[in-house]
Amino acid sequence: MVKLNKDDFNEHIFTRINNLIQDYKLIKEGELIAVALSGGKDSILTLHALKNYQKLLNFDLVAISVDEGIEGYRQHGIDSAINNAKNLDIELVQKSFNAEEGFTLDDIYSDFKSACIPCGVFRRNILNKTAYELGASKIATGHNLDDEIQSFLMSFARGDTIKFSKFGPELDVIHPKLVPRIKPLWNTPEKEVGMWAVINNIDIHLDECPYSHLSLRAKIKEFLNTSEDKCPGVKNNVMGSFQKMLTFENDINTSLNECEVCGQPTSSDICKACELKNLISQNCEGHICNK
Repeated sequence: MVKLNKDDFNEHIFTRINNLIQDYKLIKEGELIAVALSGGKDSILTLHALKNYQKLLNFDLVAISVDEGIEGYRQHGIDSAINNAKNLDIELVQKSFNAEEGFTLDDIYSDFKSACIPCGVFRRNILNKTAYELGASKIATGHNLDDEIQSFLMSFARGDTIKFSKFGPELDVIHPKLVPRIKPLWNTPEKEVGMWAVINNIDIHLDECPYSHLSLRAKIKEFLNTSEDKCPGVKNNVMGSFQKMLTFENDINTSLNECEVCGQPTSSDICKACELKNLISQNCEGHICNK
């Protein structure tokens, strides 16, 4: 078995990320980039990679963590986020479902078919509001190559073509209050992210979310991994087809309104977060509820 050389592997990882940032002009001089920092391997690599990229470009970094409120699981990720941000001398802004919305994910998950539905909606909402308040130009997320393929196939399976406009390494500005996302790990395989964390002995949160097995993403992830084991190259082939689709002109209407309740950007009259909060409130009526 060939021993993995730490320095060569790190150069391989960071060179790919640097090239992606440069090729797509993901970061510009003087911008403030907010990193969505969960404490997992992907967001931690994103934080380290952007810190490293500051050697090549003058821009500012801040990290944002969101505690969804999952008993026995979330705290380790928060601790990892705190430790890595401190070691890299990057400010960390901590938010939580409980403080921002008045309930934890554990409080409300049973109201939904999958806990991932409210988790994704409220986490994105909190991240966007916080980044906007901080004056961030962009939010950097830890979406890797595997995540992007999974999301693409999920939308494809659901016939949700509107979501296709959200794929790619950078999302355009489509509303003044919606901070655009960038994905520095867009073409980095999940396996290599894990290898980077292990060979560098990085403090990361390794546990799987206890709710993740209920999601469509988990099923598609298992399908892709099984297919890749049987036919190596499947993931790259899917990504290659996906990239060709991105070259076509996107005529999907992505214009946004502002939510009539909270004022946040939305494609409807009421944003998804307010819609879900109304549903949660209705489910609480008629019985004792501490949500």
